[in-house]
Amino acid sequence: MMKSRIGEKAWYLIPNDLQRLRNLFSRDSGNRNDPNKGEQSPLGDKKARERRGPGGPAILWYLLIALAVSLLLAGLVRPTITEDIPYLELVRLIEQGSPEENPKAAIVVTKKVGNELYRIRYSGLRDLVVRPHEVVGTVTREILDPVSKRSKPEEVTFRSSRLGFENDNNALLQLLLNKGFRDVRGGEPPTFWEQYGPHIILLLVFVLLMLFLLRRMGGPGSAIAFGRSRSRLYAPEDVGVTFKDVAGIDEAVEEVKEVVEFLKNPQKFRALGGRIPKGVLLVGPPGTGKTLLAKAIAGEAGVPFFSLSGSDFVEMFVGVGAARVRDMFQQAQARAPCIVFIDELDALGKMRGTSIVGGHEEREQTLNALLVEMDGFNSNSGVIVLAATNRPETLDPALLRPGRFDRHILVDRPDVRGREAILKVHCRNVKLDPSVNISEIAALTPGFVGADLANLVNEAALLAARKNKEAVTMEEFTEAVERVTAGLEKRQRVMSEEEKLRVAYHESGHALVAYSLPNTDPVHKVSIIPRGIAGLGYTLQRPEGDRYLLTQSELEARIQVLLAGSVAEELVFQDVSTGAQNDLQRATDIARSMVTEFGMSRLGKLAFRDDVPTHLGVYSDLGRPRWYSEATAEEIDREIRRIIDEALQRTRRILEVRRPALEALAQRLMQKEVIDQEELREIVETHSPGPFVVPGTEDVKPKRVMPTSVTERANNEAPEAESEASS
Repeated sequence: MMKSRIGEKAWYLIPNDLQRLRNLFSRDSGNRNDPNKGEQSPLGDKKARERRGPGGPAILWYLLIALAVSLLLAGLVRPTITEDIPYLELVRLIEQGSPEENPKAAIVVTKKVGNELYRIRYSGLRDLVVRPHEVVGTVTREILDPVSKRSKPEEVTFRSSRLGFENDNNALLQLLLNKGFRDVRGGEPPTFWEQYGPHIILLLVFVLLMLFLLRRMGGPGSAIAFGRSRSRLYAPEDVGVTFKDVAGIDEAVEEVKEVVEFLKNPQKFRALGGRIPKGVLLVGPPGTGKTLLAKAIAGEAGVPFFSLSGSDFVEMFVGVGAARVRDMFQQAQARAPCIVFIDELDALGKMRGTSIVGGHEEREQTLNALLVEMDGFNSNSGVIVLAATNRPETLDPALLRPGRFDRHILVDRPDVRGREAILKVHCRNVKLDPSVNISEIAALTPGFVGADLANLVNEAALLAARKNKEAVTMEEFTEAVERVTAGLEKRQRVMSEEEKLRVAYHESGHALVAYSLPNTDPVHKVSIIPRGIAGLGYTLQRPEGDRYLLTQSELEARIQVLLAGSVAEELVFQDVSTGAQNDLQRATDIARSMVTEFGMSRLGKLAFRDDVPTHLGVYSDLGRPRWYSEATAEEIDREIRRIIDEALQRTRRILEVRRPALEALAQRLMQKEVIDQEELREIVETHSPGPFVVPGTEDVKPKRVMPTSVTERANNEAPEAESEASS
């Protein structure tokens, strides 16, 4: 697609030209003409840039060139002076005569270097240059003492200062003539450029080199660019994700497609007076595909896409976060139309005034800068802010108001059809056996999000490879579901027979009560093989479908199933173990929610929790007052205890009546360790007295009928309403 904007065209051309210049100094420059390498993306090869680091290998060449220039300039300043001879000792050596007239002319000088005395013999004086303040030339040096430092005769350059003896210039020249020195040269004082020019050139070279290095190293993350934005710029071809790769969240995809359509064809909306939302907030539990959806937008929009996380604005220096916000929006405005994506927005946009320590926070300063920048855009600027978070309740209300984040898109957990679509996407590159039923796998995974399903498919493929199979079968998918939900199977864990028997009765109690009650999820498997971190056994129940509401009888049935393991241990062993700790905690939580949240108790239709749950359903009581009295708190505790006690009585009654089935289940678990759904049905129906309670494992549950009194009341009220309407 041709670009009509000049700025966009330059954005695609300039990086390629810079890449060609970088290749001149790159180590792998020999490959740049390789036809198999492919053309660079508009933003350059990201992996190559990360491998070279800031500046790349070209910096090494610049350093070597600077070093060579420095050495050359150092040689221009002055020949290397390796010896310093006192002026009077030099006169004494001249008095010995020139090497041509007296080859044996030499003197011995004693010098103190550090803590040692050196005896040095000088001879062969020549190439003298007499200047007003110094005499330089060449001399033969031989170290006589100490013995450890003794050296052979070698030619060195020397310097002898004439400070204090400038007036005897004629006498020195006369002495040189008398002693046969014919190669003496006179020297004028050096000019300013001769004396300081090389130093100035050397200084300029280092200044230019440092400026170049600072500019190359001044990118995001460097020690000298704290105030620059850490956002990464992506081109559509660098992302490689489109809307075809996003499944299970069709409603969210339709919402964001409107944003992409505006970026591609803005006149369509402006002609009708429409205005695209300035900000779009993706909200949903972890793993539902918020970031994947943002990547798909980047791949479909065809405009520059800036990506960064909320934590990228945090720094140890005050004011850096606000500076990075301003820098990010300056870059975005320069490349409009574009998209700015901020992942994990709650790290940046938390509600102000909620700090425990008090005082002014750097995070609030950063948030203020973000609020100003988002509200300062023109309506048709073409810069859209896209953000994602799984904690929307913690965000500041000023950030969520229309004009900043106008549209909030819920990316929720997928239903059974959504899970089926997600599984099809993840199974594209997996070799499946014809027996694999994607719809059945989707039905087995209620509550799974996209990340869970991706992990499930990967686990199934790994299990098939471990078994040396040519394709992934339904068996691997079923085992992968158990690995994801219950944990890794640990057949190597050593358990005593007594503990194993206690676990068998515990799990048999769960399974028997779950089978006997009408309002429970079907039991698919019972196992006493340890799984996960602390589980010694498990009873696997799978819902028949996605559930969004639970009735009071269903919650009470869940409490009974949770308490059944501990009650079974008590009936058989007249003692209980610590294995029921998690069951008791979950049962108590359900009972507390029934009393304090759902109004399912004798206290009436009242809610006693005033705190707001998070998007994940987790409550936080930190710093929140309790809006009821101590007497009400005691009544709440009594109601929770009553619900648990009544559930215990009903559970104990079921296990006492069906004690033979409990014994048979435990013995079968001791023999086989695993019981499936059909075997559980056979054992319970064989060893239980009738009539049977309608089991929860039946495919068709009894249809709930509206009570007769309610139906009659509705029928009686309908004619009265019609008569009033006619009158």
